[in-house]
Amino acid sequence: MTDTNLSRHEFTAQEVAYRGAHEAPAGMVPDLNVISGAPAPGAEMKAERNRPAIIKLGKALRGIFDHLIGTSSLVPNDPVLDVRDFAWTQLLRDNWRAIRDEAMAVALVGQAAPSLATISPDHRSIAEVNKWRSFFLYGYGYAIEENLARCPRTAAVVEQVPGLNSAFFSILAPGTHIPDHRGVTKGLITCHLGLIVPTDGDVRMRVKDRIVRWAEGETLVFDDTYRHEVWNDSESTRVVLLIQFERPLRQPGKWFADFFMGFVRRSAFVQEARDNINAWNAAVKQLDG
Repeated sequence: MTDTNLSRHEFTAQEVAYRGAHEAPAGMVPDLNVISGAPAPGAEMKAERNRPAIIKLGKALRGIFDHLIGTSSLVPNDPVLDVRDFAWTQLLRDNWRAIRDEAMAVALVGQAAPSLATISPDHRSIAEVNKWRSFFLYGYGYAIEENLARCPRTAAVVEQVPGLNSAFFSILAPGTHIPDHRGVTKGLITCHLGLIVPTDGDVRMRVKDRIVRWAEGETLVFDDTYRHEVWNDSESTRVVLLIQFERPLRQPGKWFADFFMGFVRRSAFVQEARDNINAWNAAVKQLDG
């Protein structure tokens, strides 16, 4: 684990080393997509018609479900929420340096964090290959045990998040733009903990009509069912710990949210990504000998 009191110079040097690891000459780094069987960058995404009909039905009903969930919410339905409404976020802020150190020691090294477009075909329309990387700890309730074991301090913290659904290190390369999109369900709320936030440019997110920016060691809570987009207009890598958790609800919204999430967890959207993460980790382990 690295020293928690890194100077800005030392911190930047490690970021440069990370970027260099992903810019190796062709042929120097084996193609993990071929080894793992995960979707190759640039390959044609699985057509929507190949998804089960129930997925299309779910998308058609999502608006109705979101309305029912929203009217049962025990917290505001605003695009950006007050962190004081979620007392447990203090735990993230109190441990941010330890979490950052594990991200740098594990997720930012070599090929540990694959492109989200490689792991999840459904994200290819917004996640340019090698621009948005992710190191998953939890995905829709499924624990990635191997990754959790490599980040014990982070694992101990995120396991205390009430209603934890997903947790991963979200890594944006310099110059990345994630276009306008929305989340899966209003039954989930998203929290970002700033770990590495470049200061040599403008790194920001628009949520509906709000522009927000990250700060290292601070949390940002928002409803990702509002249209949102992200820019890293800098020459450095941005890293946050992204957590999705269950929205506090009364009935009948809680029933609808649980029903819809059960449907999502069983879908190809989640199951393919889960299989690809495991295949990626197996391929990396094979390369590391």
